[in-house]
Order: sequence, then structure tokens, then C-alpha cells
Amino acid sequence: MCFTTCGLASVAHAAEQTSTVFEDVSALKLQPVDDTILANQTGKGIVGDIISGVVITLLSQWQLPNGATAVASGALAIGTNNPNHPSVQFNSSASVTGPNGPSGSGANHNAHASGGQNVNVNGVSQIAQVAGNGNLGTNQALIDFDASPGSLTGGSFNNATSAAASNANGSVKASVTLANGGISIALQTPTGIATQTVAPASAQQAGMIAQLLQIAGNNQQVANQLQLHLQTQQMSASMLRQIGVLQALQNTVRR
Repeated sequence: MCFTTCGLASVAHAAEQTSTVFEDVSALKLQPVDDTILANQTGKGIVGDIISGVVITLLSQWQLPNGATAVASGALAIGTNNPNHPSVQFNSSASVTGPNGPSGSGANHNAHASGGQNVNVNGVSQIAQVAGNGNLGTNQALIDFDASPGSLTGGSFNNATSAAASNANGSVKASVTLANGGISIALQTPTGIATQTVAPASAQQAGMIAQLLQIAGNNQQVANQLQLHLQTQQMSASMLRQIGVLQALQNTVRR
């Protein structure tokens, strides 16, 4: 594993072509390394840091042209500062507001976006299907690191495993569920859906992070955001010495 700050993002603009972050990939210089060389390498953490806590936060938002909004968020925090008593906290919320104007939902009955929910990908997938005009959709996933001891305890957690909301006629819905070690968020409007899913690895499949946007309308603003926050903790001098001795013995046995 490479401990570094990284991120993934896909942005869809209706009826226009946009540049991507991959345009300059050809400038990278890569040197292949033989498997026999890699097999003899031993890994080391950067400056002796270890992961002592994890927070994963998901947020989905949908704004219709008439001012109606749907928002759902879910968060899971795991602290391992005390190996014998790990702390687990979680949070979920959902809300639907509006409309506050006569502009309409922007639904376009001649536009169709479908099929993305049937895609099954191991690892990370970001899918945006847009049909219509004046739409903006964003899938974003970020990973960051923090060495602050209190970074996992500063948030507000209600320990609710699910939340749901809808408007009066049920045409706009928002929901979030934390179950079976995973998180699922879904927004449903007259102009499409937005979902995010984090599923742990099992005997049947590898772990999965999936973000999906399907927009079939006009003047919609939709965003899926996921952040994985890793708290690092400096390894003690005694632990570093133990790891060093172990690696030295392993290298001696190989020779």
C-alpha cells in the first residue's frame, strides 16, 4: 500500500465536452520491474506511521430548478488508539425541502438515463449518465491523512443506523442505511437518481465503492461526495526496533 494523499473525481456536464485530469498521462515515465525483484522486497511504513483510526463520510445532494433539494449523509468512525477497546461511532441524516418557486422539476419525458445500476465492479467505480440540458453532476472520492490525536472525535455522531425523508407526494426521496459493515445512500427525484455504496469484502466478492448519477432532465445540480479520512499515529521506538530485527532475520533466512 502506498500511503499518500490521493483522490478520484468524475464530473459530467450536459451538452458540452470538458477536459479531464488524464490528458497529461503520456508525460509520465514508467520503468517496469520484474516480479522476481518485487518478490524479495520488504515493505516499510513512511516515517514509522501506522493507521490508528478511520472515518468514512458520504454526502449526496440534489437541487432541482424549482428550489427543491434532497440531501442524505452517512458517516462511520473507527478509533483504534486503544487496541483492547476500539471505539465505533456512526451518523446518518436525510432531508427533503422545498420547492420554493414555480419553475418546475425540470423533468424531461423525452430523456432517458439507465443501465448504470446494473454495473458490478470490484474496487472503485464512478458512473455518470446524463440526458438533458444545463445539468451538472459530480462524483468525487477523496482520501486524506491526519496525525491529530483528536481528529476522529471532533464530529457529531447520532449513532442512528438509518434515516429517510421525502416530500408530500413522494416524488423526491432521500435515504441512508448503515448495515452489514457497509453504507448505502440513495436520492430519487422525478429527473433521476444518485446513489453511493460502500460494501465490505466477503467470500463472494471483493470490497466495493460505487458512485452513480443518472440525470434525465434539465437544469439539475447533483453531487456525490465520499471522503476517507485516515488518522496516523507515530510508532514507538521499541516497535520500530522490533520490526527492524524481524526484517533483518527474514533477510538473513532468505540468503
